[in-house]
Amino acid sequence: MKRAEYIVGLDIGTTKVAGVVAEPSESGSFKILGIGNAPAEGLKKGVIVNLESAVESVRQALDDAEMVSNRKIDSVFAGIAGDHIKSINSRGVIAIGKSNAEIMPSDVARALEAAKAVAIPSDREIIHILPQEYTVDDQSGIKDPIGFSGIRLEVDVHIVTGSASAVQNILRCIEKAKTHVEELVLEPLASSLAVLTKDEMELGCIMIDMGGGTTDIAVFHENAIKHTAVVGIGGKNVTNDLAIGLRTPLDQAEQLKCTYGCALSSKVDPSEMIVVPGVGGRESREVSRSVLASIIEPRIEEIYSMVAREVKKNHQQEMFAAGVILTGGAAQIDGAVELAEQVFNLPAKIGHPIGYENYAEISPGPAFATSIGLIQYAMLKNKTGVRRGKPGKGIRSFEKIKRWLNEYF
Repeated sequence: MKRAEYIVGLDIGTTKVAGVVAEPSESGSFKILGIGNAPAEGLKKGVIVNLESAVESVRQALDDAEMVSNRKIDSVFAGIAGDHIKSINSRGVIAIGKSNAEIMPSDVARALEAAKAVAIPSDREIIHILPQEYTVDDQSGIKDPIGFSGIRLEVDVHIVTGSASAVQNILRCIEKAKTHVEELVLEPLASSLAVLTKDEMELGCIMIDMGGGTTDIAVFHENAIKHTAVVGIGGKNVTNDLAIGLRTPLDQAEQLKCTYGCALSSKVDPSEMIVVPGVGGRESREVSRSVLASIIEPRIEEIYSMVAREVKKNHQQEMFAAGVILTGGAAQIDGAVELAEQVFNLPAKIGHPIGYENYAEISPGPAFATSIGLIQYAMLKNKTGVRRGKPGKGIRSFEKIKRWLNEYF
């Protein structure tokens, strides 16, 4: 296989494992070389519950990506999600020293260290420390304070934490698949990099990534991430509802959901009939498509309501001028956009992965937003010295993030 500089993004989801291999270009963008995916086994709501099964799923997806891209995969940027993810906002304040002294990178590093000094339980691990904005004396809204003059520096940060055992299990799973982990990245952060534009981040928006087992949330305003969360319910719950309500096997329920499903009953013609296979050799029967919609709509509405409650804890609706952006496999259900507009009372749309060169040739759709977003996250990190196409050391994610912050500033 060819040896070249390339980046691999690995999305370990509840229903599928997806790997994307990309080659950076001279223009600062990248070209997708290949995509591999495999059914996910051994995961529940984004958390590994059977290590060996999860290892096999990761290995299959990476083997598939290697074959398509003709690249040997030895390191990945991997996504992490699950309802164990918790986030908090914090503030760090330091004195610069001399009156009207120039702010140096070391001052910024001290401010970030001060912001990190919050009570984190011993069974949790910091995944990200994301600066939101800086304040120098009384001047707020500063994105990069280096070079400013002042005597007091404040920084508002968004701290993302996860269960230490869940983090270690993800690392162990990937390493058992003979691959090193460059860094673990929060999946809603990666998805937002893939589907959101700068204008949407500036005006304010809610990004909802509807996966199989979880729904990821990222809130942006004034080009800064304000809140992240993971809700432990997703498209797999819709499939289970259909299997029970229609008395049909799970695989048939999934197929019916993707082919005929609708999240808004008012969009469906009640006279349209579909064939529903029976369970255990029982005869198939015809039901109205509106029956499917009557099962799907309450579950999707429940997901949206949980997201709305999570967002309204700390944010006002006036912040979200750009509305709601839906992505992920479950977001492709017909009527999902219209139902979101009703629940949130905001404009909504489907977000497709953007920002790579060969979009016209390869357009994998919203289901691959996270894995493509991992590539874009890695591209941002590469500007600060992360090597491409080289095996990582599998070190703890907090130490890697700390090193990156020191390099970046």
